[in-house]
Amino acid sequence: MEVEFTARQVKISKALRAQAEEGMERMGRILGKTARASITFGAQRHMQIVEVTVQARLQTIAATGNADNLGAALREAMEHAENQARRYRDRRLESKRLPKEEKVLTAPPVARPKARPAQPEAAAGEGKPARAARPRASIAVHSFPSRAAVVEPHIAKSAEAIALRPMTVEEAVKEAEFRDRDLLVFHNPAGELFVLHRRRDGQMELVEIP
Repeated sequence: MEVEFTARQVKISKALRAQAEEGMERMGRILGKTARASITFGAQRHMQIVEVTVQARLQTIAATGNADNLGAALREAMEHAENQARRYRDRRLESKRLPKEEKVLTAPPVARPKARPAQPEAAAGEGKPARAARPRASIAVHSFPSRAAVVEPHIAKSAEAIALRPMTVEEAVKEAEFRDRDLLVFHNPAGELFVLHRRRDGQMELVEIP
C-alpha cells in the first residue's frame, strides 16, 4: 500500500514510520493493495495528534488519535481505522452472499386409471343402467422442508462505541459522525453518562443513564 507521511511541528522518527508501515500492511490485507493512505503527525498544545486517511476503491476511511505521545496517538488512530476497514469488508461480503432458496419438490400429477368401458350385455342382463364415467382430476403433490430455517443472530463486539475522554453533547454528535457510528456511549465533563444513538428516521436521540 502506498503511504504518504506529513509532519506538522513534530518530527517523525524511524520507529514511528515503521509502526505506521506495519499498520498499513494490515490495512492492505483488509482493503487490498490498491488502497492509498496518508498519515499526518501534529501537535496541539500538550496533545499529540495523528490523523489517518485511507482511500480504498469505494470507501474513504478517516480516523484520529489523541494522546500524550505520538506512538500512543498512532496506535489509537490505527485501531479506529482498522475497525472501520473490517466493518466495510464485512458489509461487502454480506452483500455478496445470496440467500439460500428453499427447494420445493413437485411430484407429477396423479391421474386415476382409465375406467373400463361398460359392457352393454352385462348391463342389459342385470337390468341396471350403466354409470356415466367420472371426469379425471390431476393432483399436484408438494413436499416442504421438515424443519424451518433458523437464522442465528450475528453478534460483533466493538469498543469503538465508547468514548474515553469527556465531551459535550455537540462534541459527541460530531464524534459519532466522524467515527461513522450509530451508537456512542460517552460522559460529559461533570461525569454524567449518556448514550447517543441514531433512530430509524435518521434523528439522533440522547439517552441519559441515571
